[in-house]
Amino acid sequence: MTETMAKSQSATDKRSKSLWLLGLLIVLFSVGSSIGVYLFMDSRQQASANEETTEPKEAPAPIFVKIEPFTINLQSDEYSDRLLYVGLSLKVGDETTRAFLEEYMPEVRSRLLMLLSGQQADTLIKPEGKQRLANQILAMFDEPLTEPQPSLDVTGVLFSEFIVQ
Repeated sequence: MTETMAKSQSATDKRSKSLWLLGLLIVLFSVGSSIGVYLFMDSRQQASANEETTEPKEAPAPIFVKIEPFTINLQSDEYSDRLLYVGLSLKVGDETTRAFLEEYMPEVRSRLLMLLSGQQADTLIKPEGKQRLANQILAMFDEPLTEPQPSLDVTGVLFSEFIVQ
């Protein structure tokens, strides 16, 4: 009988140790999960606090260089007189470019006159023709106006007046 009691007591001890080990694992898992949730929520709270304190950045004010309108004779296949009346502004990226273009405006207008006088009236009527012309005007600034010339930051061409007659 002692032998069966010893066996049953050793089985009970094993079960008891297993239950203690299982309980300990559950407690450790719960503590670890709680710490993980706390850290996750704390990091989200810090991120939202940083977003609230950071002021939204305002976009820089655009800089435009207005070019006075002028009238140009266009090429035409029909040998009739075709005219282009155009006014435009150049969108530039910095004050240095604006000041430089205003200083060299006679040169800029001359180059624009040469570029525009070589255009076909039929192509300028279409939106694709206007876009192609805007790209050609941008490409015109790849060639230096003077030596040495600072790097020009001309980012766009905006037509304010555009009449083909």
